[in-house]
Amino acid sequence: MQAIPDLPVIREGDDLSLILQEGLTKSGITMENGDILVIAHKVVSKAEGRVVSLDAVTPSKEALDLARETHKDPAKIELILRESRKILRVKPPYKGRESVLICLHRSGMIMANAGVDESNTPGERTVVLLPDDPDHSARSLRSGLAVRTGIKPGVIISDSFGRPWRKGLVNVAIGLAGVPGMVDLTGTSDIHGKQLRATIPAFADETAAAAGLLMQKSGKSPAVLIKGLLWKEADCTALDLLRPETEDLFR
Repeated sequence: MQAIPDLPVIREGDDLSLILQEGLTKSGITMENGDILVIAHKVVSKAEGRVVSLDAVTPSKEALDLARETHKDPAKIELILRESRKILRVKPPYKGRESVLICLHRSGMIMANAGVDESNTPGERTVVLLPDDPDHSARSLRSGLAVRTGIKPGVIISDSFGRPWRKGLVNVAIGLAGVPGMVDLTGTSDIHGKQLRATIPAFADETAAAAGLLMQKSGKSPAVLIKGLLWKEADCTALDLLRPETEDLFR
C-alpha cells in the first residue's frame, strides 16, 4: 500500500487521470492490473467544480431558522438543505462546538452535514460538496487511467464517516468502479469447518479504511495505491452498501 506523493493542489477542470499517471511515474510506483486506487472525494470534488463560496449563497427562511437553532452559518445550512433529501437528526451545540445535522443525502447516504465540509478548501469561506455522482466519477477515472496507462485498476472514492455505537471517523467507499462493494462468504467454512451463515464483509469499505491510514489530513496524500488484495471485478456501486430503511434500526 503506497500513497502517491507530491500531487499538486487540484483545481476545477483538472484531469485527474493525467495527474495521477504523472504522479505514479514521478514517484516510480508501478500500477498493475489487480491494484486498487483509493482517492479522497475532495480531490474529485475540486476537479468537478464542487467548491462553493458561502458568500455566494442566499439562505432560505428554513435555513435561517435552523441556523438560529444550531448556531451554524446560515449559508452552510442552506447548502446542507440543498444537498439533503431530509434532515434526520439535529445534534445541539456542545462545549463550544457547533451543531451537527445528520442528513439523508440526496445520493441515499446518511451522513453528517450532508457532506458539506470546510476543511482543505481554498479561501476562508468556502466549502466542498460531494461529487454529483461518485460512482460515475469513479468509472470515469478508471477509464481515463486505462487509456493513459493501459492498466485498469479498481477505483474507490472515499470519505470519512462517523459510525453508530463507536467514536471516531473511518474512511468508507462513496464511489466504486470495478471493485466489489461486499463479498458474500455465506456457505463457506471457517477454520474449524463450521459453515458461515451471515458473514458478508464490506470489502470496499475495508479497503477505503486501510487507505485512510496513509491519507494525511494535511491533504498532501489524497490517493493511495493498494496491491496484493484478492478480489474479483464486479459491476457494483457504493449504493449497494447502503442498508435499506426497512432494516435500519435508527430510523
